[in-house]
Amino acid sequence: MKLKYNIISIALISLVTVSCGKKEAAQEKAPEKTEQKEKVTEEAPETIASLTEEQMKSVGVAVGTVEMKELTSTIKANGLLSVPNSNKATITSLYGGIIKTLNIQVGSIVRKGQVIATIANPEYIQLQEDYLTTNSRITYAEQEFRRQRELFDNDAGAKKNLQTADAELKTLRTKKASLIKQLQMMGISPGAVSNGNMKSGLVITSPINGTISGITAQIGSYVDISSPVATVIDNGSIHLDLQVFERDLPKMRVGQIVHFKLTNNPETEYDARIYSIGSSFENESKTISMHCEVTGNKSGLIDGMNITGIVSLDKSTTPAVPTEAIVEADGKYYVFIQTDKKAEDHDEKGKPHPKTLNFEKIEVMKGTSDMGYTAITPVGEIAPNAKIVVKGAFFVNAKLVNSGDHEH
Repeated sequence: MKLKYNIISIALISLVTVSCGKKEAAQEKAPEKTEQKEKVTEEAPETIASLTEEQMKSVGVAVGTVEMKELTSTIKANGLLSVPNSNKATITSLYGGIIKTLNIQVGSIVRKGQVIATIANPEYIQLQEDYLTTNSRITYAEQEFRRQRELFDNDAGAKKNLQTADAELKTLRTKKASLIKQLQMMGISPGAVSNGNMKSGLVITSPINGTISGITAQIGSYVDISSPVATVIDNGSIHLDLQVFERDLPKMRVGQIVHFKLTNNPETEYDARIYSIGSSFENESKTISMHCEVTGNKSGLIDGMNITGIVSLDKSTTPAVPTEAIVEADGKYYVFIQTDKKAEDHDEKGKPHPKTLNFEKIEVMKGTSDMGYTAITPVGEIAPNAKIVVKGAFFVNAKLVNSGDHEH
């Protein structure tokens, strides 16, 4: 009998021990499940932001709708400012000589025909002497021709003598015409040349209006037609050569507007208009040159400057929102729409904030930007009449980020 009671006692003790072990194991596993749930909650991104009316007023948050806007699409391209060769000039002297005066500096603004330097050479005096001598010989030759004509008409002179006098007169007149042209090219008036008024120096003038860009001579140096004195550029006719890639060529049209900025001065914007499209690739860059006429302000533009330009293409009507309604996060773009969904955001007592509006973060794809609006294509779905944050989206996003940090 006693043995029977001992067996029952041992069985009860074993059952109690097994039961306690299972409870302890269950208690040890329970926190792990709770931790896993907490981890899942922490990893889930927050997409709902709640703001009170007071918060919205204080930071200037405003709501609106997605609008249909006529926006102009654009293409970005680099380019170079240049001046046509017809508006560049090398200033030279047609005759050799020693520079006596130099009236210009780099950057000087000159007008067409303005004297920039004077040169001297004794040979100039010889040319004027030949002109005066030829004039005197012509006077004598004319008299001799008239005399031979009278003798021939009265059968008192030979025809050969008349022909010789005629040939001599024509030769002298031809030489005079040549000397006149040479004197005019030298800047000397033939009518002003006399025995007491011969010039030993010549003037060098600018062939075009423009700005002196370089000087290669100095006082005392010898110059001639092969050695330039200076170079002048008319920046008033400056134009833009914009390099566009082959894939964008079908979108280009004559007459399109280009807005551009200097690479080293991006604060000022200039305008140009495409007047010619190139028909060949530039070097090995696989780009085609768009020749553009600079319109409006040209101050500060110099031949050879690098620029960055935006070409305005055709307009299209597309869903758009104010550019400031779009926020960027982790390389993606988002907008906030008003929603009835609730955010997991409570105060310390566990009570929801009074009079709050909820905004859901929706991913979108950005499109063309123009006149303060940007075209969007929702990745998800946005109802046609949805209210969207059009002003203060940055603050709404900051509120969402701060809320997520607080819960974490």
